[in-house]
Amino acid sequence: MIEENRTYAEVLLPLPLPGTFCYSIPDELKDEIEPGKRVEVQFGKNRIYSALVKGIHNEKPAGILPKEILSVLDERPIVNLRQFTFWDWMSHYYLCHPGEIMNAALPSALKLTSESKIVLNPFYDGDPGELSDREFLVFEALEIRKLISMEDVSDILGLKKIMPLVKSMVEKKVIEVYEDLEERYLPKKETFIRLSDNYDIEENLHSLFDQLERRSENQLKLLMTYLHLSRSLKQQKIKQTLLLREAGLTHAVLSALIKKGVFLSSVEVVSRLGEVTEERSADSIILSPFQEIALTRISHLFVEKEVVLLHGVTSSGKTEIYIKLIQETLLKGKQVLFLLPEIALTTQIINRLRKFFGSRTGVYHSRYNDQEKVEIWKKVLISGESGIHDPTYSVILGARSAVFLPFSNLGLIIVDEEHDSSYKQHEPAPRYQARDAAIVLGRMHGAKVILGSATPSLETYFNAENGKYGLVTLNERYGGIQLPEVQVVDMKSEAYKKRLHSHFSQTLIEHIDEALVNKEQVILFQNRRGFSLRLVCETCQWSPECRNCDVTLTYHKHQHELRCHYCGYTARVVTQCPACGGVSIKMSGFGTEKIEEELPVFFPQAKVARMDLDSTRTKSSYHRILAEFESGSVDILVGTQMVTKGLDFDNVSLVGILNADNLLSYPDFRSYERSYQLMAQVSGRSGRKNKQGKVIIQTWSPNHRIIELVVRNDFVNMYREQLQERNTFRYPPYYRILQISVKHKDQKILTDAAIQLASGLREHLGKRVIGPEYPLVSRINLFYIKQIMIKIERDAALARVKALILQLVRELEKRKEFRQVRVIMDVDPY
Repeated sequence: MIEENRTYAEVLLPLPLPGTFCYSIPDELKDEIEPGKRVEVQFGKNRIYSALVKGIHNEKPAGILPKEILSVLDERPIVNLRQFTFWDWMSHYYLCHPGEIMNAALPSALKLTSESKIVLNPFYDGDPGELSDREFLVFEALEIRKLISMEDVSDILGLKKIMPLVKSMVEKKVIEVYEDLEERYLPKKETFIRLSDNYDIEENLHSLFDQLERRSENQLKLLMTYLHLSRSLKQQKIKQTLLLREAGLTHAVLSALIKKGVFLSSVEVVSRLGEVTEERSADSIILSPFQEIALTRISHLFVEKEVVLLHGVTSSGKTEIYIKLIQETLLKGKQVLFLLPEIALTTQIINRLRKFFGSRTGVYHSRYNDQEKVEIWKKVLISGESGIHDPTYSVILGARSAVFLPFSNLGLIIVDEEHDSSYKQHEPAPRYQARDAAIVLGRMHGAKVILGSATPSLETYFNAENGKYGLVTLNERYGGIQLPEVQVVDMKSEAYKKRLHSHFSQTLIEHIDEALVNKEQVILFQNRRGFSLRLVCETCQWSPECRNCDVTLTYHKHQHELRCHYCGYTARVVTQCPACGGVSIKMSGFGTEKIEEELPVFFPQAKVARMDLDSTRTKSSYHRILAEFESGSVDILVGTQMVTKGLDFDNVSLVGILNADNLLSYPDFRSYERSYQLMAQVSGRSGRKNKQGKVIIQTWSPNHRIIELVVRNDFVNMYREQLQERNTFRYPPYYRILQISVKHKDQKILTDAAIQLASGLREHLGKRVIGPEYPLVSRINLFYIKQIMIKIERDAALARVKALILQLVRELEKRKEFRQVRVIMDVDPY
């Protein structure tokens, strides 16, 4: 009888396994468990996981005896039902497991397992004596061992149910889930200065003035500066950096006053976003007539369309239109999601948004540490329930992972630079396209979606032209600023005339020199990082290769090592060829690091900075490089495509594209489209405010059609010509692409498995199946790869094709010889 009244929960685990798992709910937990809460469960013999409750029912599963849930970890749900619906769609559309989506969506601290490791929070400044006995035991163990696993915690306490205790210590900021310290985004700290309480008494303050006037002019000046700032800012605590800068004095003067007990100093964690000043109304933004027309047109289109494309040239003022739309949405009590392709862009945009929306604006992306992610997650959850008057985040700015936040009341989604390839997640699963996922998320919430770009993707523009999306065009730069003058430099001609200096044409050198003389800034774009693309033996043409991948190693001068950009393998630099014994080893090709090193030879007085993946490993490095360039302390910024993405700098008068052929020759059906987008976008960084900018494109193919279109800023003709080719060769937007990658360490097993899978697909889909073929890089991290491409008509039943793929993959995995074969499915792999 007891068994008949049992209640069961279907839970999600953060594992690459299909479906949910059924667990029995103990009577004492019945009132606590509800969908969206985390529970502690045993999975397998010894492993403990925090799982998400997805559903509750009374049907006992046939043939198995479900294990009991051990404990409930949350007082309230951390995931809402709309999120589960969104995850289900993503799982079906992108052919991945729900657990993989859960793993991608939740911050690490919300998905603890028995394999998780914990460390002391370096910023914990509480009293350990206030911890419970069990918490103190864990604290003490971490002081000795620094890093311990959840299993260690279980052994130390002699308990099986340890997750509630660990969760409590995480929330108290005593401990944190261990993550790669090199990638951590540490809280920003500032030193604050305040006047000692002793000098609140006017007599004491006057006495201090008299004393300092007789003994130290600088100390008196510092005190006067503090009092002035304290009155003007209406606060007792003043930032040390601000105080010393305003006084024009050194830290030694301040230290002397601290020793005398005049000032007290304290170190505090401050927001990375800066202090929130008084909010301005978006009504204070004065739109140009063209912006007004665009905003009105968007509002009218939103009556009938869920999605509108805002196609505006660079510097046309799209952000001002976004701010107006955000204000309208917040006044309705709704939430806003603002997606950006690159973390670097958040710094500039967030400062602009916070001028208007203050503390209601939050940031979420992968470089934030786990504590911050959890904090933002919870604030978004509260914001959706509390409404507009709650001081929590109702405007979220983030990279692609922000689509997973627990929105419950979305009214507007903005996808800026919607064409950018960074919106596509490639590894690991789910391999989703954040732009497309955002459109589906908007539909689920009844929210409007605005896609913004100066160079839209062909698919988006195709949908807009065909009426699926609304289309609004902004052809005028804000303030009547002219588009930059584009000049193409023929490198063959420069070389013939001996006007080529390393990787710089004489024309580019002259224009850089002119910009520097005029105290203007320069951006140089080279879409390859590293120093030299490869080392080559001049005698036998040998090049050092990665031992794990089928690629040559790239030379990085700063570390003086050869590095694989696929698996991270490194090797020392050789001085003698191991193949022929020759000692004539030359460098071939060039990357951003080499450009950075060579520029001081031509411009010794200029300060040069580099912005690529190697120089921006941490979040603070983005901020530092951009802040230095924005302040004018850097004259020339060298970068990869990071510098092309919507950054606004007032003093940039020249942009140089060092090797346009690099982009155009890449073997991909999108190479011309992406080349146009990158060159047009980086060109848009030039010529802001009051002056027309210049763009120098260095190329060995000056008559290339795409370069001609970039010079004319002719997006529409690029679109028409590329569309014709896509139709002829069966590519998007006329066809959908599914790519299947088959991987194995044994080449023969791989080939047999790939051929069997392709044959099964070809039986049902015929000529729509292409391959299997080796990709451009045929081995990565010891795994050989073969790819199968499936091209499906736009109006075909895609769900049936996916079902067929899943069936054939399951059949392949059942065969003993193919059990170790990895099959990766990628829907819309571009």
